[in-house]
Amino acid sequence: MKTIAIDFETANEQRGSACSVGLAWIEDNRVVRVEERLIRPRDMRFSSFNIAIHGIRPEMVEDAGEFPEVMDEFAEDFAGATMIAHNAAFDFSVWRASLDGYRQAYPSLSYMCSVKMAQKVWPQLISHKLNVLAQHLGLSFSHHNAAEDAAVCAQAAIAIGRSLGASDVADIPGLIGMTAGRLYADGYQACTMRRPGTGAVRAKGTRTSVG
Repeated sequence: MKTIAIDFETANEQRGSACSVGLAWIEDNRVVRVEERLIRPRDMRFSSFNIAIHGIRPEMVEDAGEFPEVMDEFAEDFAGATMIAHNAAFDFSVWRASLDGYRQAYPSLSYMCSVKMAQKVWPQLISHKLNVLAQHLGLSFSHHNAAEDAAVCAQAAIAIGRSLGASDVADIPGLIGMTAGRLYADGYQACTMRRPGTGAVRAKGTRTSVG
């Protein structure tokens, strides 16, 4: 089973402005591979706010591939994979908006949100931001570097799985009442947590056309 943590950085406030992606592969409850790719947005508008967060400037991505080219490199890895993102609602909206902008089909995969996982398993923490989880786990990293964020997200998921006695990170949703999100050709299903005393809550959406 393929499990991959993912993190996007964006050039501006638009979700379809991905300028960097980080990926961290998990095998046998270990991070075995970490990759980062810069992405050249179709609209090369970089906001000063976003630059201050991640440090990526327009001149740094001038020779980078655009979103389809960059993501196609990992298409075989994504197919049927379980993905993890910290605040998955953001990262997967970036993925969807970017694909919509190029009128490309969504990949078929499921995904989990490590924020929701951490909130359930470590409710005592004052915050569940990635830097707080890194400190909790004794990890040092450069926050808002896509590769390092993905790696810490993966490490957090591994630690959560161990605390639950899960044999595999992909087993976490069933242990905490989470319904994994999904991407599929014509839409998506959000990652949700079961409310106490109810069945699984599902939020569904269909793809939209952008650009």
